[in-house]
Amino acid sequence: MPSAVEQLAKNANWGALAKATELKKRLLFVILALLVYRLGTYIPVPGINPHVWAEIFTQKGGGILDMFNMFSGGALQRMTIFALNIMPYISASIIMQLASSMSPKLEAMKKEGESGRAKINQYTRFLTVMLATVQAYGLAVGLESMQGASGSAVIDPGMFFRISTVITIVGGTVFLMWLGEQITARGIGNGISLIIFAGIVAELPRAIASTLELGRQGTFSFIELFIMAAMVVGVITFIVFMERAQRRVLVQYPKRQIGNGMMAGEQNHIPLKLNTAGVIPPIFASSLLLLPLTIVGFSGASGNDFTATLAQWLQHGSPTYMILYGLLIAFFCFFYTAIVFNPTENADMLRKYGGFIPGIRPGKSTADYLDYVLTRITMVGAAYLCLICLLPEVLVAKYSMPFYLGGTSLLIVVSVTMDTVAQIHSHMIAHQYEGLLKKAKLGGRRR
Repeated sequence: MPSAVEQLAKNANWGALAKATELKKRLLFVILALLVYRLGTYIPVPGINPHVWAEIFTQKGGGILDMFNMFSGGALQRMTIFALNIMPYISASIIMQLASSMSPKLEAMKKEGESGRAKINQYTRFLTVMLATVQAYGLAVGLESMQGASGSAVIDPGMFFRISTVITIVGGTVFLMWLGEQITARGIGNGISLIIFAGIVAELPRAIASTLELGRQGTFSFIELFIMAAMVVGVITFIVFMERAQRRVLVQYPKRQIGNGMMAGEQNHIPLKLNTAGVIPPIFASSLLLLPLTIVGFSGASGNDFTATLAQWLQHGSPTYMILYGLLIAFFCFFYTAIVFNPTENADMLRKYGGFIPGIRPGKSTADYLDYVLTRITMVGAAYLCLICLLPEVLVAKYSMPFYLGGTSLLIVVSVTMDTVAQIHSHMIAHQYEGLLKKAKLGGRRR
């Protein structure tokens, strides 16, 4: 089965793109919105000494800071207004989704339709502001305690600096939350994913340049650089293959009588993706690990303090971090798949329209069968995500490979690209279909 990218390249009428006014407006809006986002990653937080902060980040770089910097698109390294990026919003979304599955009131609200979802989205926004405020305050306090060779990272420490930093960073996070929602509504693709995607892609040239510089300095040999490049290409190929993989469940529809004629039975299928959750599990897992470590990473605690011990346990490549990261990825694979695909609802829908799976009784047996198949392929999908995200973590910790070339970043880039191209393809097909309908109506009127 050809992918959306192959279909778009083969079947799309590129001349129709010039006539697709709505699609061009959406693409232009996405480009302008992402340009605004990238501009914000260069606006510094007031009161920070950039030279001292650059020294401190270089000394403390690696591990959790590099991971946070990857998701922020380099904003943390420059300590700008988007230093927290969209991560508080993702953390709030996780909490609300978990709460919706455990609270009958929130679950009933979700089933109310558009009004219920609007209320849950509003609660998510409020929770985002709360989490961003806590993280921004911890960041401000941590910055005050940091000292470089040239002095303090903060020019004038004090309550005024803390308040101004909290307002600035929380404002930047809320703006990105709003921008992501606008991209989803007025553009192409998921706005939150595109913001993270844009940050990673913007820093990829720098990561490649730093890798080549390490090779020039002799840190990596030519053979090691070649193996690293081959590994990146292999990971991308593997991601594309697994993201396209699906299990097709055959569905049979019986013969139906329409008027005086008999319509023959037909066969269809339910496509169950191997990785139904997509890129959500690694992002959610990273976000949950980053949430408590925001304060730990920026605290000035030393010695045998609990924060220093926790930071040591959760260093990249450490067994504790790898186990937690893998377990969280696997958990969110199953959790998000259960939210996206409900076997009982799909079984009821099949029975409503007269469809059935050959050899399986309609109703509960069909729901159990779908749940059985979905559980099996989700286990494979969770193992695939754990392999993609954890194997590069070892390489980053052991061989100092740039973090932007890791599995999580490549997974986000490839998955978001495939999803966005698929939506562009569907918009172009819809536009061509509308054009054919208009021509048919004009031809009918002329007759």
